[in-house]
Amino acid sequence: MNPELEKVLLKVQKPGRYAGGESNRVVKDQEQVDVRFAFCFPDVYEVGMSHLGMKILYGLFNEMDGVWCERVFAPWPDMEEQMREHHIPLYGLESGDAITDFDFIGFTLQYELSYSNVLNMLDLAGIPLYAKDRKGLGRIVVAGGPCACNCEPLADFLDLVFLGEGEEVDREVIELYRDCKKTGKTREEFLAAAAGIEGVYVPSLYQVDYHEDGTVKSISPTQGAPARVKKRIVMDLDSLYYPKAFVVPNIEIIHDRTVEEIFRGCIRGCRFCQAGFLYRPVREKSPETIDRQSRELCRNTGYDEISLSSLSSSDYTRITELLEKMLTWTDREKVSVSLPSLRVDGFSNELMEKLNTVRRGGLTFAPEAGTQRLRDVINKNVTEEELLKTCSTAFCGGWTTVKLYFMMGLPTETLEDVAGIPALAQRVVNAYYANPNKPKGKSVKVTASASCFVPKPHTPFQWEAQDTIEMLERKQKHLKENITSKKISAHWHDARTSTLEGVFARGDRRLGKVLALAQKKGCRFDGWDDYFNYSLWMECFEECGIDPSFYNHRKRSFDEILPWDHMDYGIEKGFLIEECKRAYAGAATPNCREKCSHCGAACWKGGLCVEKR
Repeated sequence: MNPELEKVLLKVQKPGRYAGGESNRVVKDQEQVDVRFAFCFPDVYEVGMSHLGMKILYGLFNEMDGVWCERVFAPWPDMEEQMREHHIPLYGLESGDAITDFDFIGFTLQYELSYSNVLNMLDLAGIPLYAKDRKGLGRIVVAGGPCACNCEPLADFLDLVFLGEGEEVDREVIELYRDCKKTGKTREEFLAAAAGIEGVYVPSLYQVDYHEDGTVKSISPTQGAPARVKKRIVMDLDSLYYPKAFVVPNIEIIHDRTVEEIFRGCIRGCRFCQAGFLYRPVREKSPETIDRQSRELCRNTGYDEISLSSLSSSDYTRITELLEKMLTWTDREKVSVSLPSLRVDGFSNELMEKLNTVRRGGLTFAPEAGTQRLRDVINKNVTEEELLKTCSTAFCGGWTTVKLYFMMGLPTETLEDVAGIPALAQRVVNAYYANPNKPKGKSVKVTASASCFVPKPHTPFQWEAQDTIEMLERKQKHLKENITSKKISAHWHDARTSTLEGVFARGDRRLGKVLALAQKKGCRFDGWDDYFNYSLWMECFEECGIDPSFYNHRKRSFDEILPWDHMDYGIEKGFLIEECKRAYAGAATPNCREKCSHCGAACWKGGLCVEKR
């Protein structure tokens, strides 16, 4: 370890964030390496080390001959202060080397409020923020993840972006880079060639023009780049790479357990849910693959808890078979199995019996809205009767804690809908005390957690106006005033952070100068209450002459060109328009297993779309 760094670690909180040396980390002989990849997570170590995508790609890259992938996390402000004071550049945890000399600097974009951290990490590394200022075939700044579906606010800073799933396309780009490096190609030649790979978006190869009213006039490709960049997707999850071991942290992280992915995509079509559209079509792993991979992970990490990960775990068609298979060894080896993301209408007596065997804890369900009218608007397809029946089933099984997730600010929402949130929570409380088979001598605890709705690209609500801060705070106050029981607790998100998230979620390239100024003025860790500075952000918008309300408080017309229209995620725009119209009519759309809605995802010629046809 760098002696200077060693001294610094004695002065900061949680030095384990920055020391490296964890079990299962990958260290390679640099003489045998010709491509170095810095995988940067733009948040603190405890958050990044909990992220499944980083675990998968870290293992995948390091299995490639001649490629060394190292982990990099955003230093907490106390560490950043020491690094700047002692001139310590941002470094990879495995080698301790400054990442400025790496071939790839890769960021995962999970959350819009991490954008300031992306720029701050580049600045800490001594890498020019703007792509146009980086020369030579090296320090290629790349990005992927869900926010890549509209990465336009970061377009001036990124060399290339991966759309969709990265297991195949990332490897192809790395191999292309290796060839370009051997043959002496320029940076520009590499980027032009990369744009020809399906799933790769090179922002500098697109010219964006605007109307006088600020809306997008045109998005024009140059140098042979495709007019629309199609996401990459992997159809066969059983044959897809999955790590046999994860890096085991030396300090406690957010999700300190091993994780096994059971399927990708979602059948439901909730109109607010970006992930449900981005990851279509549904593709499942077999129980045999899940069981084998889970056992390997527990054996190689020492964890005694495994989480089965997906967007809606109870929608896995062979869930009972899977749990029965896993019980043959988890019970004996004292490994608990958690099943997050349960659907209200997917919690059966049979599933409850299995969960009673493998795990005991609180249950979480997401009605999303307090009234049936609004649940129909968002296509949640869950009734109050189903929720109460599910909770009663859980109470019979011994559960006493239920957490309910809701959203406020959904399209067409009224104060009556908001009051429906505590009213529904109260009916859950009543269902507990009316149940003769409830646990004896125990009280119930119901938590209602309400986030602020943010319209997202590639969803039926991408044209909607977002509620203002004043509107959201009025609804939050109304929610609080309508709670009448001490058995119910309520939590909600800061309306100001959701407002800024809304700006960057549907923003365009002109927001780049706001981001650069905000980073220069000290904005970072904007998703953390301790460091989010709304006033400073508004100051940056004003200095740049940009009105943030143009991006989030304005309802768009269906014929407006959207900043992300050249990014093809396989969902047809006409389908999204029809879904938006159906929302205002309060009409539900069947889930993908009930009936194909012809959303466009069948273009991938696999997964549930093909099975249904």
